[in-house]
Amino acid sequence: MQVCLDNQQMTDVVSTWKIQGQVIAFVPTMGGLHAGHLSLVHQAKANADKVVVSIFVNPTQFGENEDFDNYPNTLEQDLYELEACQVDAVFTPNKEHIYPDGFTSHLKAGSLSQGLCSNARPGHFDGVVQVVHRLFEIIAPDIAIFGQKDYQQLLVIKQMVAALSLPIQILSGAIVREQSGLAMSTRNQYLSIEQKQQALKLYQVLTELKQETLNGRNLSTAIQDAKTILSQDFKIEYLSALDANTLKSITDNTSKIAILCAVFLGSTRLIDNIIFNQG
Repeated sequence: MQVCLDNQQMTDVVSTWKIQGQVIAFVPTMGGLHAGHLSLVHQAKANADKVVVSIFVNPTQFGENEDFDNYPNTLEQDLYELEACQVDAVFTPNKEHIYPDGFTSHLKAGSLSQGLCSNARPGHFDGVVQVVHRLFEIIAPDIAIFGQKDYQQLLVIKQMVAALSLPIQILSGAIVREQSGLAMSTRNQYLSIEQKQQALKLYQVLTELKQETLNGRNLSTAIQDAKTILSQDFKIEYLSALDANTLKSITDNTSKIAILCAVFLGSTRLIDNIIFNQG
């Protein structure tokens, strides 16, 4: 496994592979790797000849009073895990490599970035598309894989790739859950044992909402009841059921539904979702 510390090392490695006609898959991460990340790596390996994983905590997607300064740094363990997965190259740049001209960018997230996470984190998705586009420029992958847990982010990236006509196939990786049902997240380590127990209610409520939706219950009423249950343990940022393709209100033409939520348990922000076909 090659560890590339700067842009030139990374582009040299990729150029060699491209000359050989290799298909390259890319998994961007901010480190703090867990089984969810590693599932994306395995998916990448199944779809390409070579796999690149980046580890870069991107400052432009963190808002004021968020956990950028305290975001877990587990680089040594992350590299160990990636080598065990037989990843071909890991890109570990610093911010000067990614943003040599500073953080200002003309690139903005598209319409799918509006609402949901953006309401509480203005500018977040601008920062996401900024760093992902920059990583795409450096690595030039054929395939890139993003997890479904960050569902709005996944759609925002797909929209950016389409808008810029980038020759990159975007694949979605399924949510990986702990045995309890809690969606795996780097931030789960912030939770106490008691909070982890409380957090189980999140997936339970989403699952019940899905079933109630399929059973034809009035959606507004079902969501309001779900919010009442969640508010016993969580501070709710949002809980919404939307068209999974457009993130707009569900209509008779909606074929796939997304139930999405973001909550705080103590000071820890958790997101989760369930995507399913209507009817």
